[in-house]
Amino acid sequence: MPPVITVGYVFAALAALLHVYIFVLESVLWTKPRARRVFGTTAEEAIATQELALNQGFYNLFLAFVAAAGVVALARDYIGIGAALVYAGAGSMLLAALVLLVTSPGKARSAATQGTLPLLSVLFLSLGLYA
Repeated sequence: MPPVITVGYVFAALAALLHVYIFVLESVLWTKPRARRVFGTTAEEAIATQELALNQGFYNLFLAFVAAAGVVALARDYIGIGAALVYAGAGSMLLAALVLLVTSPGKARSAATQGTLPLLSVLFLSLGLYA
């Protein structure tokens, strides 16, 4: 396997770990001070939006699972299956970050945090597969 593909799936694994962390913040710690600081919500806002955050957190977890499954497949030399899963998981993470940026320009830093690792994953994987 070309080293650039390995770099791509390392970034996919890091993106998956980040999205598991986001899941924990949104689905487990949403009303706690730490998560409220990260997302800039008050205690009242956190309570009022807790169900929405729980659902959104699980979306992030499921995207992490897809990307991680792709990483495992790539590591086992199932290149086609692994690439498809990484593109689906990391690509969706990247697109979600772009939606955040477009709909909430004030959250550009969060969008960059959420989207940089998936972008690098998709970029390096594509370079390895198509260059």
